[in-house]
Amino acid sequence: MEFIKDITALEALYGTPGAASIRKVARQLTPLYRKWIMASRLCILSTVGPEGVDGSPRGDDGSVVLELDPGLLALPDWRGNNRLDSLRNIVRDPRVSLMFMIPGSNTVVRVIGTAQVTADDDLRARFEKHGKRPATVIVIEISEIYTQCARALMRAATWSGRDESSDLATAGEILSEMTQGEEGGANYDQEWGARAAKTMW
Repeated sequence: MEFIKDITALEALYGTPGAASIRKVARQLTPLYRKWIMASRLCILSTVGPEGVDGSPRGDDGSVVLELDPGLLALPDWRGNNRLDSLRNIVRDPRVSLMFMIPGSNTVVRVIGTAQVTADDDLRARFEKHGKRPATVIVIEISEIYTQCARALMRAATWSGRDESSDLATAGEILSEMTQGEEGGANYDQEWGARAAKTMW
């Protein structure tokens, strides 16, 4: 098997991008990009660091990010597993990408930029819910915003409403496999919903 090592050879296989794919790029929030991103409750945050790359889903019960100004977004770091993979990466390498999604839409809006992590009290207070605040907030300076091609979600029928996970392992089963039965299992799965509900924020 031969691998492509040359950009010219790669571009020769695909040809020139269409005008629309270039002209749709914005450098900061426009009225329509703003409306779309603020309607999104789910995004995927991608980061890069010395140990490699990380992709992390980020979700909220309202807008997943807050606009600080047309070129600046704030993403709260709500409770998770405390691995801090994304945050560790950002502290050492600020490059980030976010993919904003909305249920039912095959459109994905991507933001590319640089990020920093802050524990600023005033900013954290702007996200307060149920008396709790995020431990930190990721502040993203926008370099580019654009819509992704919808074909991937269309091919996958992402929003078809089908649950195709019935024959797949649960998180508890995977954890049990990885720890030789010391963690996870059926009890982990049964208790997870109630445990997560108490520690959502």
